[in-house]
Amino acid sequence: MPAEAGSAFLLKIGDGAAPPNFATVAGLRTTMLTIAGELVAITNKDSGGWRELLSGAGTRSVSVAGSGVFTGSAAEARLKANALAGTLDDYQLCFASGGTMQGRFLLTKLDYAGDFNGERNYTLALESSGAVSSL
Repeated sequence: MPAEAGSAFLLKIGDGAAPPNFATVAGLRTTMLTIAGELVAITNKDSGGWRELLSGAGTRSVSVAGSGVFTGSAAEARLKANALAGTLDDYQLCFASGGTMQGRFLLTKLDYAGDFNGERNYTLALESSGAVSSL
């Protein structure tokens, strides 16, 4: 399997419609996806001294982080509005392999920074709320 370019990882935000139409958040330079699960141990005296886990139990979550250059796109304006309002929204994560993940996320962090005579950039963090599906 060949390596995938990091630039082929796209974060898209929905437009609020049902079903949502998605727009790419412009200017992302770095992105990261974390899929996490909470363990539920069912170890007992018959486990022979080995930990046993319950399959399908516990809490699963998806976290997304990214940073990029501010371009003033409509998708970025929607991100900012969501951050200020604490609003859940639909997001898509698209990969070069053709895989897509979709779900509702809360924007938990949106930082803006910039240098004099330099570009304005931002950093964001998203946390899933509910099921995230692989399309």
